[in-house]
Amino acid sequence: MTGPLVEPEAVPAWLRPLVKVSAEVDSRAFTRFSPPEDLLTRAAAVLILFGERADGPDVLLTRRAETLGSHAGQVAFPGGGAEDGDGGPVGTALREAEEETGVDPSGVLPVAVLPELYVPVSRFAVTPVLAYWHEPSPVRAVDPGETAAVARVSLADLADPANRFRVSREGTSWKGPAFNVDGLFVWGFTAGLLSVLLSLGGWEREWETGDVRDLDVAWAEHQARNAALGGSGEEGRR
Repeated sequence: MTGPLVEPEAVPAWLRPLVKVSAEVDSRAFTRFSPPEDLLTRAAAVLILFGERADGPDVLLTRRAETLGSHAGQVAFPGGGAEDGDGGPVGTALREAEEETGVDPSGVLPVAVLPELYVPVSRFAVTPVLAYWHEPSPVRAVDPGETAAVARVSLADLADPANRFRVSREGTSWKGPAFNVDGLFVWGFTAGLLSVLLSLGGWEREWETGDVRDLDVAWAEHQARNAALGGSGEEGRR
């Protein structure tokens, strides 16, 4: 089942457009990939947790440990593969978020389930779960071997045109959105989701989509800037 899990009035006014539109979108709004009919995929879910502070709404992001075998160092939503007993994508997303960030699930209100999205590189079929953080709890990188940093990133900063560009890979036709915000370099699956959600939620501002940078070069420049500042990409608000 996809679509809203609550009535729009159950969430703050700034989040209602996204809850409403969740009933209308399909996977094509987020990705052009679909799994081959004969391919076995593994079910997974991510928690897209929206909160609110004095300076406005934000979203919870993690940065994966550099030592991981896949997607090392990348920024991601809390999430992972489904396990027996999860009871569906909402259960998977909440369990993984608690394991990775220490978030207290009792303060989280799941508000919508988005269509399942196929990720070719990992063969995961990922279900994004939208949630509202009505009672925020402290968060941290619970297992440094898996998660290097946890951050609450402002939606206004993500929507700031100065923090947005696109990246490409040499030798391929692929191009995708990217963000450089709060010491975090966001690209790939997570950036694609964020880009669409900013638009669907009504938060997007006009930005320069023609600013396309080589992914490897942009990543190296990001690391160099963080090194010069004495950081490692985990300066996001907690």
